Amino acid sequence: MDFYLGLHPIRKQISILKFKIMKKNVFLILISLFALNFNLRAQIITGTVIDKETKEALPGAAVIRKSIKNIGTSTDIDGKYSIRANENDILVFSCIGYKTIEVKVLEKKVINIEMEQEQLELDEIVVVAYGSQNSFRHKSRGFEQQVLSFPGFSGQKYNTEDYAIVNENGYKETIKAPLSTFSIDVDAASYSNVRRFLKEGQKPPVDAVRIEEMINYFNYDYPEPREEKPFEIYQETASCPWNSENVLLHIGLQAKKVKMDNLPASNIVFLIDVSGSMDEPNKLPLLKKSFKMLIQQLRKKDKVAIVVYAGNSGLVLPSTSCDEKQKIVAALEKLNAGGSTAGAAGLELAYKVARENFIPKGNNRIILATDGDFNVGISSNSEMERLIEKERKNGIFISVLGFGMGNYKDSKMEIIADKGNGNYSYIDNLLEAKKVLVNEFGGTLFTIAKDVKIQVEFNPQIVESYRLIGYENRMLNNEDFENDKKDAGELGSGHTVTALYEIKLTSKNSSKQNKLRYQSAQTTPIAKKGNEIATIKFRYKKPEADKSILIEKTIPYKKNSLDKMSDNFKFSAAVASFGMLLRNSEYKGKTSFDSIINMAAKSKGDDNEGYRSEFIQLVKLAKHL
Repeated sequence: MDFYLGLHPIRKQISILKFKIMKKNVFLILISLFALNFNLRAQIITGTVIDKETKEALPGAAVIRKSIKNIGTSTDIDGKYSIRANENDILVFSCIGYKTIEVKVLEKKVINIEMEQEQLELDEIVVVAYGSQNSFRHKSRGFEQQVLSFPGFSGQKYNTEDYAIVNENGYKETIKAPLSTFSIDVDAASYSNVRRFLKEGQKPPVDAVRIEEMINYFNYDYPEPREEKPFEIYQETASCPWNSENVLLHIGLQAKKVKMDNLPASNIVFLIDVSGSMDEPNKLPLLKKSFKMLIQQLRKKDKVAIVVYAGNSGLVLPSTSCDEKQKIVAALEKLNAGGSTAGAAGLELAYKVARENFIPKGNNRIILATDGDFNVGISSNSEMERLIEKERKNGIFISVLGFGMGNYKDSKMEIIADKGNGNYSYIDNLLEAKKVLVNEFGGTLFTIAKDVKIQVEFNPQIVESYRLIGYENRMLNNEDFENDKKDAGELGSGHTVTALYEIKLTSKNSSKQNKLRYQSAQTTPIAKKGNEIATIKFRYKKPEADKSILIEKTIPYKKNSLDKMSDNFKFSAAVASFGMLLRNSEYKGKTSFDSIINMAAKSKGDDNEGYRSEFIQLVKLAKHL
């Protein structure tokens, strides 16, 4: 009896457990029936989207299910797409610059679309691709990706993209810190990467927004260098657009444009990541098409080798003269993705090939194309830096082209290009490949001035405090300016560099003063005259030299009206404002999406390539996200 009674609670618990399991099974059965019912009615729709007039593929066109706006995809670089939809669904095809098309699925399994261009003014037609809708949330400066997918599919995909932390520059008191020193930066990867996020319907991670790279994505109409100087200095001051009480100082550099025939012969090594992570349409296939564009720009006196790395590294093509372009293209076409990422072995082999084919006084350069996922071999930034710095001193530079998303390692690629005296660009579509490798070919590959540093000395009589907008990862100690052993940025043929300072003016009632115990700041008679706001100093080295050259220029004080300023001034200010909004900067002041659109629209200039028009469209897109 006692034994039976002892079992009774256990039996009761077992009965409760059975009931819970039964309820759970019924729930799972219902879910399964729902998913089965959906799958019975759903089908995979494929097709190609092309331009109706030219019959060319439209990459990045959006394909959305009208009934469920968060479910969609975009066409790949060949204009192809694939989407799951029901017979009663309506698919919406859209692309900026083209008329939107709606098609009912019915029983179709292949839907090919010809899109007709909208009748807009030529300078308003820009192609901006819209991708699938994903939602991101930050996670310790990285971010986690919640995939919005088709019904019947659930789960999370963790995004492992990596960005170096950017702590925004604050104001510095001129009386205590009159000098501002930094390295120039002509990289533009941040802008095209930010564009990629916006096209996908997402706000970019804060640390992906580097304002100086967004500003320097665009070319500006600065005066050409005179005589034998490698660059010309340009400056303007006016009322700050987002804070009328302050002054905005605009500094510009215009590099000398060297004719292609006068550029030295090139010894180029393509270092291509063919690991498994590159097996996506916007990675290796886009990479191949991009390099084909570059190959067409090279001359007979140039030569190219191809090194690849995955589980192992290998020499796919020995150094080959560019009078055999078909041979180079054929080697490129054979590449396939698979395996892990032995980045270290690939770098070492690429440098070995570059050394063996070194051209004295030539352009000896590695072009690394990757998503940056170095997970085998050299993985720490310090190890890579030592390898790259060593070879840089031997005259072999390295530039970086970034591709893809999801596991994109921006921080490592930025380091490689910075330490390797090269440029860093992010290629999100063929139009960007054309910009970097065709339109800006000389600047991308040929350095005319290296270790370019800027030091601005502000006049405390006029400037109470100042802050440099962007360049957080390029700041230098003041003593680094005269140290020729300190590495800095490079300037390529025809490149422009732009920097902006926001300045608070000294008022008559200002109480700011040097309160140090052992020294005081005495202003000179020049400062007291009040007609100079600052002095700019530049140091640079010729590509083959070890000793720097100094250029110095004073900036007269004048607080002009914003309306009277050049397109250079207004457009760069619009881009900076956009960057501050995306970062939700504490210094954004009164800026808004509408004010940015208005200022950019009034300062587009000729805009022959449509890049500034595209910027305006991106701001409009960001406004609606």
